[in-house]
Amino acid sequence: MEDLEIIELYFKRDEKAISETAVKYGAFCHSVALNILSLDEDARECVNEAYLRAWNSIPPQKPDKLGAWLGRVVRNIAYDLWKRNRRQKRCAGFEELMVELEDCVPSPVTVEHEIEEQELTEAINTWLAALAKNDRVLFVRRYWNGEPVNALAKEAGISPANMAKRMYRLRQSLKSTLEKEGYSL
Repeated sequence: MEDLEIIELYFKRDEKAISETAVKYGAFCHSVALNILSLDEDARECVNEAYLRAWNSIPPQKPDKLGAWLGRVVRNIAYDLWKRNRRQKRCAGFEELMVELEDCVPSPVTVEHEIEEQELTEAINTWLAALAKNDRVLFVRRYWNGEPVNALAKEAGISPANMAKRMYRLRQSLKSTLEKEGYSL
């Protein structure tokens, strides 16, 4: 079923919207959550919460790309659960991603930095747009979807060490770009 048809089911308040969403995007949403949390039970909980949020948000929202919208929703839910679990020392799945990115992306922690966050987002989006499509896709899959280096390497037909080097070069490129934009890292 196409996204527009699924969204129309949400607008009609037809419960079939949830099952169609699960059929089309369930595996994707589960993998995003699992890559962050590392626990299948927690990942399933996040996906179910994402379906509930979709039901409660559509309408009035009408996402242009349902898959991307759901991916963002489930990622945010998983990240919030990861933070709670981290406080309880239960989960380390997302820790590796944060450690890899911490030396090239500043982390503003106060509300006063909202404008700077928007500028940072724009700088990162500009950097991503300038990358070759393969590199852009790899970067997003690794650092947004949280896919493991080993899985990306296997799919690309290269060794995990080579994929790790490629990801390192991408992070260094991002770091260099942000430093040129005036961000101190």
